[in-house]
Amino acid sequence: MNKPAPFALRSMALAALLGMFTALPALADDAAPATPAAAAPATETPTNNLQSLKELDGKAPAHRTLNIQTWKTAEGTKVLFVEARELPMFDMRLTFAAGSSQDHGTPGIALITNAMLNEGVKGKNVGAIAETFDGLGADFGNGAYRDMAVASLRSLSAADKREPALKLFAEIVGKPTFPADSLARTKNQLMAGFEYQKQSPGKLAGLALFNKLYGDHPYAHPSEGTAKSVSPITITQLKAFHAKAYAAGNAVIALVGDLSRAEAEAIAEQVSSSLPKGPALPKIAEPVEPKAGVTHIEFNAKQTHLMLAQLGIDRNDTDYVALTLGNSILGGGGFGSRLMSEVREKRGLAYGVSSGFTPMEVQGPFMIGLQTRAELSANTLTLVQGIVRDFLANGPTQKELDDAKRELSGSFPLSTASNSDIVGQLGAIGFYDLPLTYLEDFMQQAQSITTEQVKAAMNKHLSADKMVIVTVGPTVEQKPLPAPIDNPVEQPLSVPEQ
Repeated sequence: MNKPAPFALRSMALAALLGMFTALPALADDAAPATPAAAAPATETPTNNLQSLKELDGKAPAHRTLNIQTWKTAEGTKVLFVEARELPMFDMRLTFAAGSSQDHGTPGIALITNAMLNEGVKGKNVGAIAETFDGLGADFGNGAYRDMAVASLRSLSAADKREPALKLFAEIVGKPTFPADSLARTKNQLMAGFEYQKQSPGKLAGLALFNKLYGDHPYAHPSEGTAKSVSPITITQLKAFHAKAYAAGNAVIALVGDLSRAEAEAIAEQVSSSLPKGPALPKIAEPVEPKAGVTHIEFNAKQTHLMLAQLGIDRNDTDYVALTLGNSILGGGGFGSRLMSEVREKRGLAYGVSSGFTPMEVQGPFMIGLQTRAELSANTLTLVQGIVRDFLANGPTQKELDDAKRELSGSFPLSTASNSDIVGQLGAIGFYDLPLTYLEDFMQQAQSITTEQVKAAMNKHLSADKMVIVTVGPTVEQKPLPAPIDNPVEQPLSVPEQ
């Protein structure tokens, strides 16, 4: 159920402050799995989610066909709706172009604005808001990223539960009060996080990497801001940011659940009319190609963090499907990927290694990340670069591509396994202005991709010699790598730091 903002912010801020990234970036935001496939949450199990092994008989599970309806509200908010009658509930997600790329000289203001939405409305503080949602069996959620900020509601669809939940949700997103005590607490939580990140080599590597990769671009600074930028933020600034970035014309409403079209239209109008009036914010500028090179940050530890990156693609790039499959083979497919096989399985150099494109509104990053023993770091870096170089030169084998397609086909149905999965997909489709047939088109294109198309797409967007590289660890005498073996080692030479 709904949690008071201190806990919601702590969870959101820690995810950002730890500097973690996944191998396959999210369709819905800049920090989660990149293919349309995503696991359904354990809290929801629609009746048509599961199929028996006998029924599957070696075939991929069936994909849920979506009838996506779309329109605009009177205030100019785009709406995407899927009627789903299996459960007596509905999910709604509002997506705003209100991520940290809109901070404009005040890093952290987007995240703080979003984190404080449910800290107070007229007549209710954060505790009363949480109690009201809990009493209705409803759940409020929020989050802020580089491209976007989101606010979501899950509620029972019966009118006696739906109407009061919607009324409170509309107040939260449209008329938050930003209480002074909540702002002070939020800042204190962020300041504690800034102190923690000084002791996190992974976070230091991530901060330096984005700074080197993006320079003066809005993607360069961390979403949570800095100690220097967060401290002077005022309630007046938060209200001004909210009035501009949470305007009806800057929002997308995604609705899925036990609703008729007429009910969905009424809900969308109610929520849209509660938002500040205003247009969509201008699209941010394209980033400039960075200068390749290695940056080392000295850090007293037994291991060295290695991060390699270059500019990747935006969310509408026509090579997205080919790059998804290519990256899965290179480093995004877990134990079956080349990087994992060569770095961990054959040599035991790291507990894990992954690569991933993070497509965003403009060119998001392509990144490779791992950590290894400090005395092996230089040669491990050379090995990783060589694996990338070989993959670009020769491309995938037919077997590798067939395996990647098979894995994608098996996981793809999970992208629409639950209402919460679907509402996330609709939010992304609306936010990035993708075609309504995107999900079906994605799989059709994926099945027809050839090895030559994967090779061409990877070479078009990547170069082993143009990587921005950041290493964080101690300066120690380097040792040669162990010889590769055919069978996996029992214990990798590197394990996650505690």
